[in-house]
Amino acid sequence: MTDLTPDARGQLVLLAAAVIAFALATGALAYLQVGSHPDIDPRSEEGSPERIVGALDRSVHDATASVPEQYDWDERESAVGELEDDLEPRVETLRVSELERSVVHEIAYDETDAATWAADDCPSGPDRQFGDCEAIGGIVVQERAGGTHVLGVSFEIRSTSERVTHETSVRATGQQ
Repeated sequence: MTDLTPDARGQLVLLAAAVIAFALATGALAYLQVGSHPDIDPRSEEGSPERIVGALDRSVHDATASVPEQYDWDERESAVGELEDDLEPRVETLRVSELERSVVHEIAYDETDAATWAADDCPSGPDRQFGDCEAIGGIVVQERAGGTHVLGVSFEIRSTSERVTHETSVRATGQQ
């Protein structure tokens, strides 16, 4: 083994420092890009209520099947109460479904939107045998052939994560 001159030792130390600096810079850059993907907007993933909206729509569709038009129009509040009882465990499950990802979903009936829905978008026409629509809470019902038919449910959703809060209103339709 040969002894290095002071100049050669200095150059070796300088070369080692450059290699270490390059490795640290590469590691820091990789660390900053962990979890980053140019095709995905991170806000669309974190706290987005899209999955909850789809699940609510399916839940309302399924729950309205279990409340057939067995209620006369005079018993519409009982029909709404049965629907709320059927929906509550499903909605509660959705509220806490993403806690492990630190996302909380607040889900409530949207009474104002339901009233607008009943007033503006109630199915009618000369060939239909449909009666009036009524919003009871956030649930819209219609009189059809003397029975109670559930058109759907209007929900307000607020999804909150550590960095973002999304708020939306959704109309989940029942079985037509």
